Amino acid sequence: MESVVSKQNNLKSTLVDILVMAKRNILKIKHNPDKLIDVTVIPIFFMVVFSYLFGGAIAGGVQAYLPIIVPGILIQTLVMSSSATGTQLREDLDTGVFDRFKSLPIVRIAPLAGLVVSDILRYIMAALFSIGTGYILGWRPEAGIGWLIVASLLAIFGACAISWVFALIGLVSKSSATISSVSTMVTMMMSFLSNAFVPTNTLPTFLQKVAEYNPVTYLVTAFKDLANHGQFTSSASMTIFIGILLVLIIAPITVKIYNRKI
Repeated sequence: MESVVSKQNNLKSTLVDILVMAKRNILKIKHNPDKLIDVTVIPIFFMVVFSYLFGGAIAGGVQAYLPIIVPGILIQTLVMSSSATGTQLREDLDTGVFDRFKSLPIVRIAPLAGLVVSDILRYIMAALFSIGTGYILGWRPEAGIGWLIVASLLAIFGACAISWVFALIGLVSKSSATISSVSTMVTMMMSFLSNAFVPTNTLPTFLQKVAEYNPVTYLVTAFKDLANHGQFTSSASMTIFIGILLVLIIAPITVKIYNRKI
């Protein structure tokens, strides 16, 4: 009985430590609001520019292009913002703040887990600004608000899973500038070689194959199926499968390297 109580207390203590570290990261955002540009200003900018610049050429008009571009910009924004996990982790390591954390009576995993948890707020903001801009431009989710929330939660889940990849990059890279360069290249390739901005049947045959197996394609398609048709299709199942697989493979490696570094 004492063992069970002890485990419960340890779990409670761990959760409290993680939430405290998450609050720390949120307060840093509060005092440095420029860190939110990638989840506020950028999705608005891309949504407006892409809609009016490519809408006529790709879909024959802005309104016809919105069902394509809104999910595309949302997913691209979430994938790009997930790289902030690695950047922030690298900056904390470079400034030596983790040396201070080691002297505190907290579990060792709390700073890393708190960073991942606090980024969920960024993903929510990215979804709100992307969807809100699309709504102002005239986009409407045909399946209703309930399914739109489900679709957004699935997209945020995908971003959380991808953030572990960037956390690993943050641990093994030598500077935050390296992470920014790598993340920009990776997110751009994943976004443009998918169905985020154009129908895949308009791509050359070899690029269609690349887009078909791109995780972003599964995520965008799953979002469209849920938000527009209220259907949980195979793309949604694949998104969950890939997300869980990423966490199961990447998270333990990240934690192991993290424990060695601190």
